Amino acid sequence: MFERPEAGERAVLVHLNLQVGQEDLDELKELTKSAGAQPICVVTGSRHRPDPKYFVGKGKLDEIKTVVSEQQADIVIVNHPLSPSQERNLEKALEVRVVDRNGLILDIFAQRAQTFEGKLQVELAQLKHLSTRLIRGWTHLERQKGGIGLRGPGETQLETDRRLLAVRIKQIQQRLEKVQKQRHQGRSKRKKAEIPTVSLVGYTNAGKSTLFNTLTGADIYAADQLFATLDPTLRHLAIGDSGEVVLADTVGFIRHLPHELVAAFRSTLQEASEADLLLHVIDAHAEDRDDTIFQVNQVLDDIEAGKIPQLRVFNKIDLLDGVLPHIDYDDQGRPVNVWISAQSGAGCELLRQALSAFFASSKIIKKCFLPASQAGLKAKWFGLVRFIDETVNDRGDCELTIEIDKKNLGLLKDIRVEEVA
Repeated sequence: MFERPEAGERAVLVHLNLQVGQEDLDELKELTKSAGAQPICVVTGSRHRPDPKYFVGKGKLDEIKTVVSEQQADIVIVNHPLSPSQERNLEKALEVRVVDRNGLILDIFAQRAQTFEGKLQVELAQLKHLSTRLIRGWTHLERQKGGIGLRGPGETQLETDRRLLAVRIKQIQQRLEKVQKQRHQGRSKRKKAEIPTVSLVGYTNAGKSTLFNTLTGADIYAADQLFATLDPTLRHLAIGDSGEVVLADTVGFIRHLPHELVAAFRSTLQEASEADLLLHVIDAHAEDRDDTIFQVNQVLDDIEAGKIPQLRVFNKIDLLDGVLPHIDYDDQGRPVNVWISAQSGAGCELLRQALSAFFASSKIIKKCFLPASQAGLKAKWFGLVRFIDETVNDRGDCELTIEIDKKNLGLLKDIRVEEVA
C-alpha cells in the first residue's frame, strides 16, 4: 500500500461533464483553495454515466496518472461524489490520496469550526462519511476465517473500529441534543418576549458575515473565501420605530450540499427554519446568481424553511456599474429587494428601513377596555403586546392603547376593543 502524505498541497483536479448532477469547475477551484491546497492542473472529460469501478474511463485514468507523475501531485480531487469502492480503486491505481467533493467540503468545515457545537457537528458529519469507507484503511488486517485451524479472533479490527465508531456517533448525537435543547430554550424566550428573529441565509461567499458585522458592529470572521464562517452568531439589531430584532448569521449554502452536513448542521440551520424573516443575501455581481438563488431555495426546502417570508438583499453593488442603493417594492408597496454594498455600508440604512416596514406591517394599534374584574389580563399580555397608553377611572376600569401583532389578536377576543385611527 502507498504511503499517504500528512498534508496534500499540490492538487490535480478532475472534472467530468455528465448528463446529470453537473458541478461547477470554478467552484471546485475555490473549494480547493479554501481547503489550503494548490490547484496545479485540471483534467476534464465527458461521459454519459460514471464508470462503476473508477468513475472515469481507463483512458482518462491513464491521463490522470501521467499528470500526477509529471506534476508530482500530492492529492487528486474529484469534483463529484465517489462511492467508497471508486475512491479506493482510484487511490490504488494513482498511488496518491483521492478526495471527492463531499470529502473536500467536510475538510473545509473541519478547519473552520470554532465553537464546541460546530466542532461536534463537523465530527459527526466526518464520522458518518468515514463509516462507509473504513474498509480501505484495513486491507492488511486479518479477517474471520472458518474451519479447524483457520478461525481468527472473535472480532476483527475492522469490526472493532465500526463498533467504536458507532459508539462515538451516538455520544456526539447525545451532546448535540443537549445543545439543541439550549437553542430551543433561547428561541422560546425570544418568542415569549415577542422579539422577531431574522436569519441571514445565502450562497457561501455572498457576504452574509460582512453584512452581519456592518449592521450589528460585531467582529465575526469574514473573508473572500467559501465557508469563511460556520458557527451561528446572534445579535440584537435596532430597526427604528418597529423596535428591534435578533439577527442570526448562519452557515452558507452550496449546490448539492452533502447530506451528512445537512443532517449534522440541522440544529444550526434551525435558526433559519424557525425565523420570522429570512434575509436572502445574494452576490449581485456573480454571473450565476440566478442559479445560486435556486440552490439556496432548494436547501431551504430541505430544512422546511421554504415557506418563511424572504427579503432578498442584493449585495456587492459596488462591483456593478451604475447601480445605486435602492429598494424594490411589490404591487402592495411591500419591500422585496434591497440593493446594497455590505463592504462599504452603502444602502444598509435602506435595509433597516425595509426591515422596519416589514415588521410594522404585521402590527396594529388597538384601544382596549378592561373592567376591574379583568385587570389580571394585563399580566398575561406582558411581553406579547406593547403598552402605549393607560388610564384608570375611579372604579378601577382600565382603558389601554396597545400595539399588538396580528397573530396575537386572539388575546382580545373576550374584551371590548376599538380601532385606533
